[in-house]
Amino acid sequence: MKKAYCIVNIVKIHHPEKFKEYVIGHVPTVDQYGGKFLVKGDLGEVLEGEWPNNLMVLHEFPSIEQFKRWYESEEYKPWKELRQSCADVNVILTEGA
Repeated sequence: MKKAYCIVNIVKIHHPEKFKEYVIGHVPTVDQYGGKFLVKGDLGEVLEGEWPNNLMVLHEFPSIEQFKRWYESEEYKPWKELRQSCADVNVILTEGA
């Protein structure tokens, strides 16, 4: 089974305090579904092209199916709604090689 990787680019944070609550609060749901954080925070250095912001998160999950279970779960739902209310993000899901 190939692992799944989710790249989240935080484009704009409208309500920093709410976003901080999201960042702290949703972590147990990621753990519960077998996910882990590989990158969390500053993007680093953009070598080519443009990146809308310098904040990103890279999640690893055991599979795309497991990622989708988490992303659509009742446990994550209130956290996802909170994130959507306080920040603009781009979310990309891909399968590992």
